Amino acid sequence: MTHFTKLGSIALAGLAASLLAGSALAADYTLNVNTALATNDPLYKGLEAFRDNVAEASDGALEVRLFPNSQLGPDEDVLEQARAGAPVAVVVDGGRLAVFVNEFGVLGAPYLANGYDGIRKVVTSDMFDEWAQKLHDDAGLDVLSFNWWQGERHLLTKKPIGGPDDLSGVRMRTPGAPVWTGTIEAMGATPTPMPWGEVYSAISSNVIDGAEAQLPAVVGAKLDEVITNITLTGHINLITGLITSAAWVDSLPENLQTILHEEALKAGDIASYGTQDALASLQQQLIDNGVDVEEIDITPFKEATAVVYDNLGYGDLRDQLQAIAAQ
Repeated sequence: MTHFTKLGSIALAGLAASLLAGSALAADYTLNVNTALATNDPLYKGLEAFRDNVAEASDGALEVRLFPNSQLGPDEDVLEQARAGAPVAVVVDGGRLAVFVNEFGVLGAPYLANGYDGIRKVVTSDMFDEWAQKLHDDAGLDVLSFNWWQGERHLLTKKPIGGPDDLSGVRMRTPGAPVWTGTIEAMGATPTPMPWGEVYSAISSNVIDGAEAQLPAVVGAKLDEVITNITLTGHINLITGLITSAAWVDSLPENLQTILHEEALKAGDIASYGTQDALASLQQQLIDNGVDVEEIDITPFKEATAVVYDNLGYGDLRDQLQAIAAQ
């Protein structure tokens, strides 16, 4: 065999091997997951676990692709793509889903449950499953799991906050959903909805006086550079869900539907307990960077925000869910 023929045979063998490998690796189905989170957020580790575990459990038939920093666009746009049947998913809070199924809004209401373990009981309950079915049937959205906990939200300001009176006249950024703006207003501040990506510049240029967020988001956005105080109010227990197209999920083989839901729940736990484990070090990092982090008596804030449930018609629902969370 000539040298050329040998080289040609080797090249053909290599090409054949690569084509076989490509066909073996090619997934039958692909899900693109969008998140506003950065790759260093503890929750993102859960999304990576979801990607890897779905690939393994499905023997490569189902591929999950991750798009951090909202690479696929704003959450609302991705939700609309999902409703239209596109194979996309997004990590969102209940406030964004309340426009489709009102009950989801209560998940962002103040002081609903303590920590991840309490709110996890709510989002894995039979009552929650009824909401998820309604979202599937009425809005064309499928809840893969809703146990993606990002931490409790606190007040981020340029001055010490001891109680609701100290928030008088303070322009505070918050998401635009009624349950969020109502909570911040009840706490004593002036709610100022704007995209999260604009908060840093808005505080530094005094367009707003502060914001409220969970500690991982504070660190991720480097807000310690523009605020001086964090008051640990824990007013909203930020639980989010991995939401995708109901039509797309329904079109999958039944075994893949099961894998998606089971692995999303497992990965949500990985993400949430990872967040829980990271909170102490994140708080210390903020203190080391010169931020004054204060624990206060939150009773006045609990009392001030109780009205939010009644204003939004969630009074009876609060009592039922708090009983579930306390079990």
